Amino acid sequence: MDKMAIIRTVNHVLAREFELDENIMTPAAKFAEDLGLDSLDSVDMVVVLEQAFKVKLRGTYEADKIRTLGDLHDFIEGLVAQRHDADL
Repeated sequence: MDKMAIIRTVNHVLAREFELDENIMTPAAKFAEDLGLDSLDSVDMVVVLEQAFKVKLRGTYEADKIRTLGDLHDFIEGLVAQRHDADL
């Protein structure tokens, strides 16, 4: 899965789950300030993304560093790449 497919999937999944306008979903968008998501939403976000990408987000140190949508895109891209490498 390439970077653009990851970005489209993340944005689509989050827009659908949280009824967000995909036009405001830019890489610089912050979850609370720009997207209106709170700490309870983050739990739902993790679950839907784990299901969409078949990866584990919970319990990873790097997940604590995610502040923007762009950070999330990069993080998911890394997890997908690790899963792909493990499958080889």
